[in-house]
Amino acid sequence: MTVSAPRSIALGLIAGIIGGLFGIGGGVIVVPGLVLWLGFDQHRASGTSVATIVASAGAALIAFAGDGSVDWGAAAIITAGAVTGAAIGARILHRIPAETLRRAFAVVLVVAALRMALA
Repeated sequence: MTVSAPRSIALGLIAGIIGGLFGIGGGVIVVPGLVLWLGFDQHRASGTSVATIVASAGAALIAFAGDGSVDWGAAAIITAGAVTGAAIGARILHRIPAETLRRAFAVVLVVAALRMALA
């Protein structure tokens, strides 16, 4: 698979800006971008997205921590669960057919969008 550098940079830039503004980006922006714009399969998109989250989250954390916008206690507790959950999810990912995974991902995005719109 040949990856388009300009498209990849644009996707990263969009995800980074949205991540910095709203605290999202990896799953919500990068995964659909990798699948729909760069032609990745759902499994590879999930793994690639996780790899990008580390650097982008670190960059955003520096800015948020600098202005006191981080609740470190909540972050530590959530991180404990997130690390465990991510390890479990990564282990079961390849047991799920790509089409099922793609549809489940779409449902999660729609439910999240509706909850946020109605909150």
